[in-house]
Amino acid sequence: MRLIGNKTHGDLAEIAIAEFINQYMYDFRSIHVGKDLYRAKSKEEDIKVINEITKAEFSVSLKAYGDGPLQLSTDKNFRMFPRLKKEGSEVKGRMAVQKVLQDSAFVEFRNINVLPLIYDEEYQRCNILVFDYNRAMSEAAHITKEVGGKGRKHPVFRFYNIAGDYICEVRYGDATANALQRGLWTHTKKGLSYFESITGGWIDYSHNSLLVKLFSHALVSSSTGHKAALAKIKEDIARLQRGSGIAT
Repeated sequence: MRLIGNKTHGDLAEIAIAEFINQYMYDFRSIHVGKDLYRAKSKEEDIKVINEITKAEFSVSLKAYGDGPLQLSTDKNFRMFPRLKKEGSEVKGRMAVQKVLQDSAFVEFRNINVLPLIYDEEYQRCNILVFDYNRAMSEAAHITKEVGGKGRKHPVFRFYNIAGDYICEVRYGDATANALQRGLWTHTKKGLSYFESITGGWIDYSHNSLLVKLFSHALVSSSTGHKAALAKIKEDIARLQRGSGIAT
């Protein structure tokens, strides 16, 4: 999907994961929340998942990123950083940190299910991870204000556990900061112990130029061609379902 473009691969991942759930996860149904026509979506979640048996519903926010810095949640209302700023440059001790995290500025993030889709283009491998937010926050024992890092002029508040291991960080500073970059971030390498891989680790992949060609041809063909191609693709999905033992 990244062969098509860096600005589109995240959106493509949303519709791909939603359809994967519909086709291959028995007893579950998914709806792509997407965006209102010509407008940004009002909430951070990308897809809604419904358990067809219990009727329970939950939303998932997909994050397609390279192996390294990972944004877990945007801070559109700019509340996290100012709240931490009130504590000064440092918060020490688990009890003191937990008190800060109970603030309403962090409530919104606790209700978001984040599904990071991580890729490593150098070695052509990918990984689907889940960040254990509850464990991360319960083990946070030290918050410190530090220099943002290479290429960033704004400072960050970094969270560490009692052993001094990196957990996550809150970016950025004042009104000159990019609003889309604000929020809670972590690092898939530095904070690896707070992730669980649902793919069982890294999966190797190769570039699929044929898929890119399929997209390009579909965009310049008619609805008649789309119907014919979709029929063939559905036949292939049915073949894959039979091979995996999934009921159709």
